[in-house]
Amino acid sequence: MSIRPTYTREESTSNIDTHVLAPAAPASPALDDDKKDFSANEKSAAGIVDEDGDVEYIQAKNMLDNGKERPIETAEDISTRCMSLEDDPTMIIHTFRMWFLGLGMTCFAAVLGQIFYFRPQTVYVSQLFIQVISFALGKAWHAVLPKAHRGAFWKFLNPCDFTLKEHVAILIMSSAATESATAISVFASDELYYNVEPNYGTAIFTLIGSQLFGYGLAGLARSFVVFPTYIVFPNLVPTVNLFDVLHRDKDARAQKKRLRFFWIAFIAIFCWEWIPEFVAPLLTGISIFCLAKRDSPWFTRIFGGADGNEGLGMFSLCLDWNYIGSGGSSLGALFTPFSTQVSQYFGVGLCCIIFCAMYATNGWHAQNFPFLSQDLFYENGTVYDQTLILNADYSLNKTLLAQQGLPWYAPSNAIYYLGCNLAIGATITHVFLWFMPSMINAFKEYRSGTQPDPHYQKMLVYKEVPMWWYGVVIIASFAMSMATIYTGKSQLPWWALIVGLILASAIFPFVSIVYAVTGFDTDTQQLAQMLGAALVPGNSQANLYFTLYGSNTVIQARGLARDLKLGQYTKLPPRTTFTVQTIGTVVAAILQLIIMKTVINAQRSILLGIQGSNIWSGQQVQSYNSQAVAWGALGSSMFGPGTPYFIIPIAIVIGLFVPVPFWIAHKFFPKMHFNAVVTPIMCWCLGYLSVGINSSVFTTMLMALFSQFYLRRYRSTWFRKYNFLLSAGLDGGTQFMSFIATFALFGAGGVTPVMPTWALNPDTSKYNLDFCMNLN
Repeated sequence: MSIRPTYTREESTSNIDTHVLAPAAPASPALDDDKKDFSANEKSAAGIVDEDGDVEYIQAKNMLDNGKERPIETAEDISTRCMSLEDDPTMIIHTFRMWFLGLGMTCFAAVLGQIFYFRPQTVYVSQLFIQVISFALGKAWHAVLPKAHRGAFWKFLNPCDFTLKEHVAILIMSSAATESATAISVFASDELYYNVEPNYGTAIFTLIGSQLFGYGLAGLARSFVVFPTYIVFPNLVPTVNLFDVLHRDKDARAQKKRLRFFWIAFIAIFCWEWIPEFVAPLLTGISIFCLAKRDSPWFTRIFGGADGNEGLGMFSLCLDWNYIGSGGSSLGALFTPFSTQVSQYFGVGLCCIIFCAMYATNGWHAQNFPFLSQDLFYENGTVYDQTLILNADYSLNKTLLAQQGLPWYAPSNAIYYLGCNLAIGATITHVFLWFMPSMINAFKEYRSGTQPDPHYQKMLVYKEVPMWWYGVVIIASFAMSMATIYTGKSQLPWWALIVGLILASAIFPFVSIVYAVTGFDTDTQQLAQMLGAALVPGNSQANLYFTLYGSNTVIQARGLARDLKLGQYTKLPPRTTFTVQTIGTVVAAILQLIIMKTVINAQRSILLGIQGSNIWSGQQVQSYNSQAVAWGALGSSMFGPGTPYFIIPIAIVIGLFVPVPFWIAHKFFPKMHFNAVVTPIMCWCLGYLSVGINSSVFTTMLMALFSQFYLRRYRSTWFRKYNFLLSAGLDGGTQFMSFIATFALFGAGGVTPVMPTWALNPDTSKYNLDFCMNLN
C-alpha cells in the first residue's frame, strides 16, 4: 500500500550548494525515523514516506514539492539528517568492561603497531578495525558472563548490555595508539644514528610533553574547532553511522535492514579483496591503453599506475578497494564532500600536465632521473649518497659537499614539495577569507551560551571540561618539553622550542578548520622542517626535535578536536572524552617506547642496514632521519636564494594569494560557485601523483561522482540511510582483510607464498602488473 506524503509547502532549490560543508545557521533538528513518537501536530508538519515498506517521518522543511526528500546539501543537513540526535544521559559508561577492553585494545594497537614500525611490512590497526572488534568483544562479554542479577560481583563485571557510550569510549582510548608516536621516530633516530640514548624517564616525559601540548591547544580552541555545526569532520560520518546502526533502535525494522546492509558490504568486500590483492593483481589497475601498446615509455608514464612509482594512472580502472577507499590514496570517495573532490581532481589534472611538461622539456634535468621517485640524485641520475657529505655526528661537512655537489630531486618529487608548501599558504588565506566570520561568531556564541548546534545543545546536560584543565595541560607539557630538550641532548635551543610551539599554535586553527570542513589534512611537517633548518642550520638532530614540536603538536591537536566532535555526535560526556584519550595516549606512549628500545637493542645491526631482513627493517627510521638530514644539514644549500629549489620555500608565500582570485570572483559572480573551490587541496594535488600506486585515481573520481553527486542529489533518502554505512562496511572489511593477509600472505608471519603467474598476474620481470612497459 502506498502512503501519499503530506507536507507543508516550502521553498526549495534545484541547485545544490556544491560547497557542501559551508557554514550554515542551524535550525531545529530533523526528526529521526523510527526514533521519535509524533504528536498530531508534529505529524501534520512532517512528511510521511513509505519506502520499501518502512514508514519514515521527515520534517516538512526537508521535503520537495514533488514529495521526495530534499538532497543533503549543507553541514546542517549532514549533522542533523545523517546522524542521530538521540541521547540517554543515564547510559552507563565507566564500567569495568569499558576500562578492561579499552586498555586491552590500546595495548594491542600500541604493541602491534610499534613492532611493525620496524618490520618490512607496515601494519596499522585502523579505527574501523577497532570499532568492529571491540563491538564483537563487548557483545560477547555480555553474552558469555553471568548477568547482573546473579549478585554484586557479576553486576560489577557485567552490569548491562554493551552500551553505545562504552563503545565510543573504547574507540577513542585505543585510537590514540593506532600509529607510532612521532617522538618514537626521533628516539629511534637518536639511538641508531646519533648514539644518543635518552633514559626512560626523559623519553617518557618527552613523549607526554610532545603529545599532550596539542590536546591543550584543541581544548582552548574548541569553541570554533569542535562545537559549531559547520565543523563536520567528514571522515567521522561513517563511524558515527556505524555506531548508530550497531546500538540504536536495534528492534526497529529499518535499523535491522541497515545493520544487515553493513554486514553484507563488510563480508562481501572481505571475500573479494583476496582476489586483487593476491590472486589477480592486474585488477589493481586495468589500463586499456597499456594493453593496446606495451612498448611505449610514454604510455607507461601517462597510463600506467598499478605498480609503485610507475606512472600517472590516467583512465585506469581499479577494482581494489584497498586503494579506492579511505585507507588507500583516496580521501574517501563516499564521504568526502563533492566540492573537496572536485578541487582535488582539478589539481590532479594540473599535476598530470605539469609532470609531463617537466619531463618532456627536461626541466630540472628531469630526463636524467626516474619519472617518479623519492630519492636524492647526483646530476647524472645516480642515487645520491648522503653519508659522503656528513660528519660522524651527521652535521654537514661543507668541504665534502663541495666535492660531491648538491643533490637533485626528481622533478615530480620537487613539485610535490612545492604543492605542499602552496597548500600551507592557501590554507591560511582560505580560512581567513571564507571562515573567519563564522569562527568569530562561534566564539561569541560559546561565550554567551547561545551556540545553536543541535548536538551541542544535547551536550549541555553534561559537565564541560573547564578551560583551566587545558591550560594546566599546556603549562605542564611545556615544562616537560623544556626540561627534556636538555636532558635528552636534543641540541635544540630553548628559544627554538618556543618558536616551534608558537608555530604549531598559530597554524593549528587554520589546519583544523580545513580538515573539519573539507576532509583535507594539510601537511605541516615540511613547514616545520624548513623553519627548523633556518633557525638551527646544519644540525639534523635539532631539526628532528623542532619538527616534533612544530608539526606533531598540530597532529595531536587535530586528533583531540576530532575525538571531541565524535563525543559530541555520540553524546559522550566531554570529561570522559578528555580522560580516555589522555590515558590512552600515555599508556600507548609508554608501551611504544618499551617495544622500540627492545627491538633496537636486539636488532641494531639489521636496522642500520639498507635492506634489512625479511623480518626486521629500519626503513621508516631511515626515511624520517633522511628528511631531517636533507632539511637540517642541506636546507640552506638546497633551498636558499639562487638555488634551483628556492621556489619551494617561497611557495608558502605564493600560496597565500591563491584563494584571493576565487574570493573576488565569488563576490562578482555568486552563482558560479567559486566559493566551492577548496584551494588548499587543489594546490596540494599539484604533486598528488608523485608517489605510490596511482591506478585508483580515475575509479575514485567515478565513485565520487556517483555517490556525492548523483546519490546525494537524486537519491537523497538512500544516500542518507546507506551511503555512509556502505563506506564503513567497505573500508572495514578491506582493513580486516589487509590485517589478516599481512600475516598470511605478505610476510609478517615469516612466510611469503608466491602466486603463480597467469593472465591476471603478469610476469613482472617483463611487464608491470598492468602490462605497461617496465622502465626499471
